[in-house]
This record gives sequence, structure tokens and C-alpha cells, in this order.
Amino acid sequence: MTVVNEKDRLLGVLNKQQTDRPPVICPGGMMNAAIVDVMKSSGQTLPAGHSDAALMADLAYAVHNLTGFENFGLPFCMTVEAEVLGSEIDLGTLECEPKISREVFAAAARVEYKDIPTMLNSGRIPVVCQAVSLLAARYPDIPVIGSLTGPVSTAASIVDPIQFLKDLRKDPANAHRVFDYVTKLLIGFADKLIEHGATVIEIGDPTATGEILGPKMFAEYAVPYLNKLITAVHEKGVPVIVHICGNLNSVKPLISTLEANAVSTDAIVNLKRLKDEFPQLTTMGNVSTYLLELGPAEKVAVQTKNLLAQGINIIAPACGLSTSSPLANIQSMTHAVKTNFAKEGV
Repeated sequence: MTVVNEKDRLLGVLNKQQTDRPPVICPGGMMNAAIVDVMKSSGQTLPAGHSDAALMADLAYAVHNLTGFENFGLPFCMTVEAEVLGSEIDLGTLECEPKISREVFAAAARVEYKDIPTMLNSGRIPVVCQAVSLLAARYPDIPVIGSLTGPVSTAASIVDPIQFLKDLRKDPANAHRVFDYVTKLLIGFADKLIEHGATVIEIGDPTATGEILGPKMFAEYAVPYLNKLITAVHEKGVPVIVHICGNLNSVKPLISTLEANAVSTDAIVNLKRLKDEFPQLTTMGNVSTYLLELGPAEKVAVQTKNLLAQGINIIAPACGLSTSSPLANIQSMTHAVKTNFAKEGV
């Protein structure tokens, strides 16, 4: 495959084609790169950008332009879905990302099911879609990644999460109804993002970890609903990245059953070992976000080059970036990818 731009490179890797080098990306959502340094340098700031499509698009461009990440990633939080489903949201500040201030339901059995097409035209979903459309039209050679909150995390964002985790064991029938409901919303959101020009869909599901769910519930809840969402996106001809947080040891055999085009992992995971055990996986990650926050930049470059040497397919932060991460550390990561291959003449 001849790579002529950043979009070609990312799509090539996700479609298991040979490319000139790994892409270096940050997909948005839970892996948001709108750090304070970028916002202050560009003048494009949050929280205003969460609710204004033009500001959101301009900030996404500033992230790309200043960090060196080879994509646009929207939205800049994990609360868009929870908000339209009824939970109360605090949109945060320049330094603090949005958070859920109150889940709308106390238990799975109490969930009230609303009309999904109506919800897809409410809240910030139209804002995110319009921002995607602006970026796709202005910069056709740069991939636009539309980021979704995964089914487990979305369910736990509308039902009190402690109670919901209990409901997975004690009230599985209602738990499955909640998962079916939120997955249908996520499919609809993904469809709208794709219609507006999203190149790739990324699903971040931080609650769907082996440490929280254990292998039995990961198999019963996380895998089938993630795969239902992935299949729906694939039917639109668009590739999918899934990010799973935490230690994968207890659910490692199940990771290979996810039908995503790439799997992104936390820094605790040995990606080379995962790649060796499951060679069919396209791996993404996993530069430590602690290192990206605390530095020094030289160590960021060393860790990045180690991942390149191990054959990791896509280089990215291991999880959500701290908004206080210095721009210089992130630039060290992206620069290491680009210069490593330039020096080798690849």
C-alpha cells in the first residue's frame, strides 16, 4: 500500500495492510488530548468547546497541529451519551474534564426506556456530529475518529454504578435490558458520526475491565454488547478500535473474541506479549500516561521507541491523558515515531 497521508496510514493499519510506519494517534473520548497547554496556546478552550461545534472542531485541529497526533478525536469527554440518557453532567473547567454528577436511575429495574431516535437528536450529539462534519470537509486527508463510551461504561453512567455491578449478578434480566438499550443508542450515535464523516469509530469502555467484572461477567456482558456495536459499525464499512483499561490477565483469552480492528490497552499490559500470544490482534498503545504527565521527555521518547521496536501497530497514550500533561512530553512521543522511521529510511 502506498501511504500518501495520515488517513491512508491509519486505515491501512486497521485493514491489516502494509504501511510505511505505525500511526501515532489519540482518539478522543476517554483518551482526550485537549490538554491545558494546547488550549492556552491556541485560545480554543473548554468547557465552551463541549457545546459549540465550531469551537470543538477548532480545538480538535489545534490538538492535531500542536501535539503531532495524526488524527482528530471527538468528543473531548465521556459524558455525551449519559447526558442524553438523563444523567446530570458537570461540564468541568479548563483544567477539569466533564463528569457525571448524578446517575439518573438507582437500579437496573428502575430504568425508564425512552425513544432512541429522539435522543439521537438531543443534547450534544448534534454538536459532536457537526464538528465531525466540519473537520471531515476541511481536512480530508486527516482521519476523524468518533469516540463512543462503551456499553458497560454507558450503562454504569445512568444507573448507580455500585448498584449496577450488583445487578449484573442479582438481576441479570434487567441488566441485559439496560445493555440492549444503551447499545442501541450507541449504534445510532455511531451511525450519525459516520454519516457526518467519521473515518474510524473508537470505543472506550473503562468499566469493562477484568478487574471489575471478572471473566464470567466480561464474557456475559462486555464481549457480546461490544461485538454487537462493532458489527453494526462494520456494516457501515468503518473500522473500530476498542480500548480496555486495567490488567487483562483474567480476561486475556476473551480479548481475542472482540471483533474490533484494533485493541488498545493500558500501560500495565505487556503489549508485545499480548501480540505474541494473539498474533491476529492489531495492537495499539500504550505509552504511560503517568510518564506523559510527569516526564521527562527523554524517557517518553525511549518508551515510545521500545514500543516501535516491539512491533506495536499503532502508537498511542495508554489511557486518558491528564489535562496538565506538558505539551513537550506529548511532542516527544509523536516526534519519536516520525523521526525513528525517517532515520531508518522506511
